Amino acid sequence: MITFKHIYKSFGKHVVFEDLNLDLEKGGIWSVLGPNGSGKTTLMKILLGLVVPDKGTILMDGEEILKQDLYRKKINYMPQIARFPENLKVREIIAMIHDIRQQPADEIALVNRFDLGSYLDVPLKNLSGGTRQKVNAVLAFMHDNPVIVLDEPTVGLDPVTLLKLKELIQEEKDKGKLILLTTHITGLVEEISDQIVFLLEGKVFFQGTLDHLFQKTGQDNLERSMAAIMEHGISNIDSDDSKITSHYA
Repeated sequence: MITFKHIYKSFGKHVVFEDLNLDLEKGGIWSVLGPNGSGKTTLMKILLGLVVPDKGTILMDGEEILKQDLYRKKINYMPQIARFPENLKVREIIAMIHDIRQQPADEIALVNRFDLGSYLDVPLKNLSGGTRQKVNAVLAFMHDNPVIVLDEPTVGLDPVTLLKLKELIQEEKDKGKLILLTTHITGLVEEISDQIVFLLEGKVFFQGTLDHLFQKTGQDNLERSMAAIMEHGISNIDSDDSKITSHYA
């Protein structure tokens, strides 16, 4: 569905991507992982057109999308921190996104799902961080589009709301959608992910299933696998059949 080809991106002297190639060839939940500064959020923003790569090509359903804008109607986005005018009420924020996107939406069911009914007339500045994130979830899921980008969506959520969000993500996956996720919660990744994309040193270090990652690293959980990768770096894997060894083994 989405292909990144030979992506290069630098911010001044800081090289984020150096010939990054990634093929998200089907629906499901793709978790993008990597150490801080590896480019997870930058990759999301490049897809969304918020950051323009220095070089490279991006295809969606076989069509070039760089410097285009209509393709973004196919994407829902939940940022880690959404920036809205603090004086707007929740219902006004929802109405604003309606006006911007001009797409059919089903926000009522989501408002009920996340227990936001009593907050619709409350200004954003009076909401807790967790309630703001519930509003972000409504905005991200209220349009029925084939691609959903979730950048640290669980920040500030209580356990009950987190469970509701996981159920919602699973429902969208069951519709055949492609869900691109970044999160520092390894348990969430292990629970819901179909594919892992690990970014390191400006490239895609690993792409595949959790089982394949565990096989490569010789570990039995994601946290230890990530530690092994970051300890030994990108040069220690030469082929799909090689394995990283680590003192975590």
